[in-house]
Amino acid sequence: MSKLQEKIKQYQEENKKLGLGLSDELIEKVTKKLGPSIYKADAETISCSSKDELERVKKNFLIKKLGFKDEPKLDELIEKTCEKMGKSNRRKYRALFYAILVKETGKEDIYS
Repeated sequence: MSKLQEKIKQYQEENKKLGLGLSDELIEKVTKKLGPSIYKADAETISCSSKDELERVKKNFLIKKLGFKDEPKLDELIEKTCEKMGKSNRRKYRALFYAILVKETGKEDIYS
């Protein structure tokens, strides 16, 4: 099994453990688009306690990648995603975090 396939399997198992309700297919597509960042411990996860990091998620993913305008509802969506993954969960994997955002915004077609 390749390293990529191992990561995808790891994220799919975490999805089931946390009860996030994401499809294995969406997790796989989002993970592939993240590229080499999934192999770096710091880049692989998202810290919901870091305002700078959450701002980067908003600007680089929600606005640039998914095409949203900068508005307060994006901050609310990020906060809701942090809660869904568990505030005390120290392993909020970027692939799962992004997949939740994609699902919640109905932008799955971007990964077709």
